[in-house]
Amino acid sequence: MITTIDNFISDLERRTPGEKEFHQAVIEVIGSVWSFYEKNPRYHKAGILERMVEPERTILFRVPWVDDKGNVQVNRGYRVEFNSALGPYKGGLRFHASVTLSILKFLGFEQTFKNSLTTLPMGGGKGGSDFSPKGKSDGEIMRFCQSFMTELSRHIGPDTDVPAGDIGVGGREIGYLFGQYKRIRNEFTGVLTGKGLGWGGSLVRPEATGFGAVYFVQHMLRQLGKDIEGQTFAVSGFGNVAWGAITKINELGGKVVTVSGPDGYVYDPEGITGEKVNYLLELRASNNDIVEPYAHEYGVEFFVGRRPWDVPVNVAIPCATENEVGISDARNLVKNGSYLLAEASNMGCTAEAVEFLNENIVYAPGKAVNAGGVAVSGLEMSQNNMRMSWPREEVDKRLKDIMNNIHGQCVNYGKNGKKIDYVKGANVGGFVKVADAMLAQGVV
Repeated sequence: MITTIDNFISDLERRTPGEKEFHQAVIEVIGSVWSFYEKNPRYHKAGILERMVEPERTILFRVPWVDDKGNVQVNRGYRVEFNSALGPYKGGLRFHASVTLSILKFLGFEQTFKNSLTTLPMGGGKGGSDFSPKGKSDGEIMRFCQSFMTELSRHIGPDTDVPAGDIGVGGREIGYLFGQYKRIRNEFTGVLTGKGLGWGGSLVRPEATGFGAVYFVQHMLRQLGKDIEGQTFAVSGFGNVAWGAITKINELGGKVVTVSGPDGYVYDPEGITGEKVNYLLELRASNNDIVEPYAHEYGVEFFVGRRPWDVPVNVAIPCATENEVGISDARNLVKNGSYLLAEASNMGCTAEAVEFLNENIVYAPGKAVNAGGVAVSGLEMSQNNMRMSWPREEVDKRLKDIMNNIHGQCVNYGKNGKKIDYVKGANVGGFVKVADAMLAQGVV
């Protein structure tokens, strides 16, 4: 039995060399839960943390496909089935050139706690491939998805593992994946979430992560005696998460002044509203990740190769990818008067940035803030099981209730005098439910 946090981390790093993203995720969680873990010897005795940082199953496979020129291409496919103590493995598929086992292990580990916080019966998992849909034809994407699912279909099912979309996996990709699963297994089941509305999808699912993040921020602001109305926001990215966040912020009276892509960010001091949001959706639909055309279209400033964290705003919501807010970004935000940062991206801040932000402003981690996406995926699973489709108002109400409950757990486990430590609150809140389920189910 490992008796100190340093020994625990050293042993993990020795057994998983080079997996820096995974190490970062584990260290952040362990740092929050260790004192709680030590006060509960039953967890120690059962080796809960030692078991929790090991995926139950890691699947790596070859994905051969033929491009439009008739050339054979080969990518790697992954599925990390991390923890099923609370239910079937649940987590997205990411298709992007940056995908590695370390990134998927970090995402699957985070997903376990995130899903626990929702209180829905879902375990944690993640998967994907180093294939990028960018620049590929629909035919190439279809052939890749069919090859990917031919192997993945052996390992998933509505009561085993239910993947969803993530970066690079939208409605088109989910459709191709679902079609191939149905063809192979000869069954129409809720094996994937994020499906089209006409064939098993749920209303609010595309917007859910962004909507949920804003609902969570709304509770954080109320804790401070403030409201969204009249606040200015910096948002990164311009995919589904950013779109959902921008839409809901506008609806609640806030003003979003930035969006970003790999090429840089735009600053629109008048606010990104109305037709401007629709224009961003058109840009995204064109399979083009760049945001510079927005600056030309609306006559606003574009900052090449930079992130939007040096703009003076009240609230920052990273919505793009992991580690997009570094220590210099964090210092800029605080210097320019930001008093709150909520991660809508997974592990959106570096470890240094998290430490600095947590000491200087109100900060909340992605596993709590962005849980709305998987929450509505869980609601989609429920609708599929009942062969029902709930109206938008019903799904949105349930999403609001779930985010309110997650915020309540963070406050309950993270309250320290007048301050709420959202990192500790989210990590301990997520840990307790998983750990207790693992205890009840024995050494498996």
